[in-house]
Amino acid sequence: MRRTADNTRAEDDAPVAEAQRTHRGNAVSSALKSWGAALQRKFRAGELGSFPVVLVLATVWIIFQSLNDNFLSPRNLSNLSVDIVGTGLIAVGIVFVLLIGELDLSVGSISGFAAAIFAVLNVNHGVPEWLALIIAVLAGMVAGAVQGFSCAKTRVPAFVVTLAGLLTWNGLMLYILGTSGTVNLDENGLVAKLTSYYFTNDGVAYGLAALCAGTVFLILYLDRRRRRAAGMPHRSLRDIAVRTGGLAVIAFTTAYLLNRFQGLPLALLIFLVVVAGLDIVLRHTHYGRQVYALGGGVEAARRASLNVTGIQTAVLAVSGTMAAVGGLFLASRITSVSQSSGSGVLLLNAIAAAVIGGTSLFGGRGTTWSAVLGMLVIQSIASGMAITDTPTAIQFVITGGVLFAAVVIDALSRRSQEAHGRA
Repeated sequence: MRRTADNTRAEDDAPVAEAQRTHRGNAVSSALKSWGAALQRKFRAGELGSFPVVLVLATVWIIFQSLNDNFLSPRNLSNLSVDIVGTGLIAVGIVFVLLIGELDLSVGSISGFAAAIFAVLNVNHGVPEWLALIIAVLAGMVAGAVQGFSCAKTRVPAFVVTLAGLLTWNGLMLYILGTSGTVNLDENGLVAKLTSYYFTNDGVAYGLAALCAGTVFLILYLDRRRRRAAGMPHRSLRDIAVRTGGLAVIAFTTAYLLNRFQGLPLALLIFLVVVAGLDIVLRHTHYGRQVYALGGGVEAARRASLNVTGIQTAVLAVSGTMAAVGGLFLASRITSVSQSSGSGVLLLNAIAAAVIGGTSLFGGRGTTWSAVLGMLVIQSIASGMAITDTPTAIQFVITGGVLFAAVVIDALSRRSQEAHGRA
């Protein structure tokens, strides 16, 4: 009798369960269609976001993984995460300059100049590492501020002033290093550990992944509540959950892979903290809004009573500071500073990373995360070429092609935005 009653109850519940599954399926389908329509509208309006660079990065990883199974191995990905830091930090400074519609050509020389100051003070004159490091970073900040003030007061384009700076700071670096030409750093010192230290406890990487996902969810949720209270368009809870879930999957997967090798690199942790901090400065402070406003037009900014001189000086100072910090990480990677520091393709890679990542050459559009994505693309190509024993010349050709494509997309995107009255 009980069995018959249970069967009857199950038969009664079956239609309800089926209806619930159908409702959930329709809700998901509706959400996907809504998301697809919104994405299509953004594309037509030229608001591509980070989609192109993510697509390029995925393509690069798929190609090199198919050519060599070691490309996406924990060891290679861990090395990749450290290799992007030095140049990536310099690229973050370039993002600030590009946002105001200018270009800084001196960052490579400033990075070598700052590294030389640190090496000579610490190794040759016995200055404590922490003090020599602070002096080196301050030197980069002052160098950038001088260039920024000169640009603002003379109204000479930044690329001309910083081209002169490129020669000046490079000459000072050579003078500081003297006849020896190369200074070897202490392999057990503070700066050397910036790129050689790993958090071997698995909980650190997983904790950082959870913190990133939780922070993003909190920021999106608070923004939604603020916009909703003001009667403005806002994200749905489903959209916030999808974005946070996607980030959580990426973060925890990365943590898992890093833990399979040596753990979370200190260099990567510092890089992410700096990028996230400067992103908050750009998007959630009065100074950041002024930077974006200046990128929309210098004359319009002056008529709006913005302190153009102060903003340009501050932006170039940020660029110089990040160049100095990046130079110290590059020196840490090879534990030495030489006359070739800051030269070669460093400047080109830093600019390319910012542009490939989605920062507009026309100013006013981009984030610090653009430098991270762009640097991942460039360094992934370099890493893939090294693993597959491909000539360096081909690497330059591929990187140049990706950069050209990014510039074309940027130009077409701006043209589309102008057609829709958004530029």
